[in-house]
Amino acid sequence: MTLATGRNNFRRRAFTLIELILVLSLLVIITSIAVPAMSKFIRGRALDSEARRLMALMHAAQSRAVSEGMPMLLWIDEKGGGYGVSAETSGQNGDAKAENLTVDSTVQLSVQNLGTGAQTTFNNLPAIKFLPDGTVDENSPQTLQLVDADGFGRMLVETKTRTGYEIGASGK
Repeated sequence: MTLATGRNNFRRRAFTLIELILVLSLLVIITSIAVPAMSKFIRGRALDSEARRLMALMHAAQSRAVSEGMPMLLWIDEKGGGYGVSAETSGQNGDAKAENLTVDSTVQLSVQNLGTGAQTTFNNLPAIKFLPDGTVDENSPQTLQLVDADGFGRMLVETKTRTGYEIGASGK
């Protein structure tokens, strides 16, 4: 009698096949709702991360211009999807401390408007020139734009005092 009672208790505590199928189908429905929202969140994180990385490189170029007492150029390659920093040198050795970075594959970087005079360039690419006093050259681009595949974007806009750039929202 105790053996039979133990089997009945086991059967009462176990899940039926229908209950398992119902729970799994609910998990599938919840996952199908959550995945698109998560993918948008991840894409938005890539956009913000790229904007912060570009701002960090701008600060590094500006600090380097001040500490080394020579102009630094932050160049933007819109077609190649890259950007970097190099000293404005006339020597053949170039800049040993130059940095080259690649834009995240889900983000596009573009120069929106250029300075008022002759455009600052580096190897025929638009460039932001940081002067030894820490300011931005007046012929540098005033606005850079980062846009993801969904059209969401971030603008990097030159401050009115020409002491750097700040991040703002754009797009959708």
